[in-house]
Amino acid sequence: MAPHTASQTEVGKLAISLASLDKHIPKKEALRLSRDIFGKTAALVKAFDLASPPLYHNFLVNVGLRKKGLCYHWSDALYLYFSEKEYPHFSFHLAGANIGEYFFEHNAMVVTAKGGNVEEGIVIDPWRHSGRLYFSKVKDDKKYRWMHRPERGCCRKGMIQKGK
Repeated sequence: MAPHTASQTEVGKLAISLASLDKHIPKKEALRLSRDIFGKTAALVKAFDLASPPLYHNFLVNVGLRKKGLCYHWSDALYLYFSEKEYPHFSFHLAGANIGEYFFEHNAMVVTAKGGNVEEGIVIDPWRHSGRLYFSKVKDDKKYRWMHRPERGCCRKGMIQKGK
């Protein structure tokens, strides 16, 4: 599957949402982060050899025909990547919905203003639409009720390694 090419409009909408998290966030930093999120999403589409729809891709991973591409693979890869980048006005978090419900659990990354709460952040979810980035304010996402997951494996202190 070829990665979705984000339009300038999509990049701009995400940048506006990111800048709206706090009045002190520079618009240039929000735009740079938006471009980087869309770029990393496109790179992961290729890396995961993505098939569509998402549940079909999950099946391929679960039977061993694909190595990665489950929702938590997306959220972990995004979290690790952005946690190592220089974005002084932003924080990155792992979030989940329906935790522990095998067929319904879902994971994503949430971006907040530096030091902000996940509930005030923006959901970054490329799994939901097979590599086409979904983003919204956490409170506006009608499909999932997100919870902060600081206990998740790649999020624990010491689990982020440079160069990974």
